[in-house]
Amino acid sequence: MFLPRYRALICSQFTRFSRSSSWSSSCSQIAAAPPRRGFFAGKSSVNTRRDRDTDNRVMPSNVEIKAKVSDPTRFAARAAELSQSEGTIIKQHDTFFSCTQGRLKLRDFMDQSGQLIFYERPDTDGPKLSRYSISPTSDPPSLRTVLSDALGVKGEVRKERRLFLIGQTRVHLDAVEGLGNFMELEVVMRPEQSVEDGQKVAEDLMEKLGVSKQSLVTGAYMDLLLKGL
Repeated sequence: MFLPRYRALICSQFTRFSRSSSWSSSCSQIAAAPPRRGFFAGKSSVNTRRDRDTDNRVMPSNVEIKAKVSDPTRFAARAAELSQSEGTIIKQHDTFFSCTQGRLKLRDFMDQSGQLIFYERPDTDGPKLSRYSISPTSDPPSLRTVLSDALGVKGEVRKERRLFLIGQTRVHLDAVEGLGNFMELEVVMRPEQSVEDGQKVAEDLMEKLGVSKQSLVTGAYMDLLLKGL
């Protein structure tokens, strides 16, 4: 078992790897979005051009939104109509580890596959840019044991996710154990798009799906569970 004084060091290594192209190319610079008209005026902004100049490569990013869903059946019907599919059911067991910067979680798909994910994003109730790194694993239980010993477990989230693909957006309808029903939008940004472009896509899709600004929530599911919400 690792000594406690090594925990911060291990977290910092994951953070360093997340900024390195050798660990994953799926990173994006987190920041706050410029003021704009609509639901989310005054949200965060990011200088994606500076990111590209710094790393000499285009870094992919997502603009994300999370909201509470009061009628999952109705939401699923709208999402199915827009995506022209019934969606894909995915079971997920996420284990969050203690980390001094950002969030580190192991996602177990319950089929002998999983992903180790490090990410950073602001806790705001509108569209937000997420920077992340992902490493696949074929043995989630063993990796969970090692990271639990090294870092300690912050908490766990179990959910059944129904995934719809609408244009450039991943639409999630989540039934989260202990919390209820939620939806997440992940607008997969194209290199030429700005954060405002991603916000516009998210706002338009929210309206089509019948998601109101009053239903928006902040933080990750883990945060909501820890708060007892």
